[in-house]
Amino acid sequence: MTEKNTWVLACGADEIDAEDVVRFDYGDRTFSVYRTVDNEYYATDGYCTHERVHLADGLVMGHLIECPKHNGRFDYTTGRAKRKPVCVDLQTYQVKVEGGNVYIAL
Repeated sequence: MTEKNTWVLACGADEIDAEDVVRFDYGDRTFSVYRTVDNEYYATDGYCTHERVHLADGLVMGHLIECPKHNGRFDYTTGRAKRKPVCVDLQTYQVKVEGGNVYIAL
């Protein structure tokens, strides 16, 4: 993260169930915010890199998010594409939780 990043409030920490994802729109951009079973939070771009489908409509399995359209998978902790047809990694964002809220660095 560079000093140009700004922390943006994405949602309340309790608005995401464990092992789930929510969509967060900011300006003209869309993000996906994830919560693990260990209460760790992550954020990625919100669209699948294959066909621009909202990943927040997908299925979370461990550290993987499965795109609802073609079942491509990403590791949302690293953004790495893990299963075809996706082959381009997701952009990930630094996350912090303060005061019961989830912030992402943009």
